[in-house]
Amino acid sequence: MRTLPGWLKRPPILAAETPKGPWGGSGDEGGGSDGNGSGGGPRNPWAVPPGGRRTGAKPTALDEFLRKARSGGPGGGGGGFGGMPGSPNARALWLIGVAIILGIWVLYTSIHPIGPQQRGVVTYFGRYAGILSPGIQITPPAPIASVRVLDVQKIRTENFPEGSGENLTLTGDQNIVDLTYSVRWDIANPRDFTFQLAEPQATVRAAAESAMRAVIATTTLEQALGSGRTTIEQRVQDLTQDLLNQYKSGVRVQGVSIKQATPPTQIVDDFNKVTAAQQEAAAALNQARSYRQQVIAAAQGEAASFDKVYAEYRLAPEVTRRRMYYDTMEAVLAKTDKTIVETPGGVVPYLPLPPTARRVPDAATTTPVPAQEGGQ
Repeated sequence: MRTLPGWLKRPPILAAETPKGPWGGSGDEGGGSDGNGSGGGPRNPWAVPPGGRRTGAKPTALDEFLRKARSGGPGGGGGGFGGMPGSPNARALWLIGVAIILGIWVLYTSIHPIGPQQRGVVTYFGRYAGILSPGIQITPPAPIASVRVLDVQKIRTENFPEGSGENLTLTGDQNIVDLTYSVRWDIANPRDFTFQLAEPQATVRAAAESAMRAVIATTTLEQALGSGRTTIEQRVQDLTQDLLNQYKSGVRVQGVSIKQATPPTQIVDDFNKVTAAQQEAAAALNQARSYRQQVIAAAQGEAASFDKVYAEYRLAPEVTRRRMYYDTMEAVLAKTDKTIVETPGGVVPYLPLPPTARRVPDAATTTPVPAQEGGQ
């Protein structure tokens, strides 16, 4: 057995074990009582077999690895990167790995699937380059080209106020109303939406709230509570769209919906009293208008009847005059207790008439008898 200098010896963990090791008794690598160099114990798997290595046998992968490890690593002539063998094949493997990673990166950043409802905004080193239409689109890899995919058909909704709370607004007649409404919008121009607005959602909310307050400031409380909601919604939508167009935001307002308009919770009771008083005033006004219509109709009827009597009077003045006299005397004498009997010769006979009770008709129920046409 050849003895090597101390600095060329194998590491202890790779050398054959001493008799005190777990592989049995002492002995040389080639001797032992049982022929395996272990002195009766189990043979050291790292030791050379008793008969020596068979010449011509192909070394196993483990033997090859142990041989290269025993050669001393980078300082022993093997010289690989990170403890790996330094042969040309290892360098080629590293180059292939790097090439695969770069290829995956290029494919991942160059191929862009764009959905039917999406558009892609392309920039080259931060400068706008175009819009990608739906389909599989190819661009230069990052960091040369960058693509931002936007969903242009998604309807986004902004609710006012956010969560549970009050949104107090001053009306044109100096009243306060609590408004709950929503604004729906989508993307009309991906380029302007990407480059003109730093915070698109905040911009849309600010424009919609400003437009709503401007419109409510020109309307009355009654209109805001229900009678003018449709008009208010349309005006707010148009004004919000005008503001966003001035910003070149690329946003299209789809609609505005007022969900609820109520007085503030602090003055609900007072507001209900005011509403009841307004309803009573409206009812009294309607009654007065109805009474006016009745009086006007009665006056117009009397005027028409007088015109007819006057027309007959012009045809026969004496007859009409006598008729009017009889009607007047009938109305007057009906309220007296006198009994007049007209006899020829001026003699008034005695008539034992029983006392007659004066019958006075109710003045409220007595209506004047219209004059009949003359000659009747």
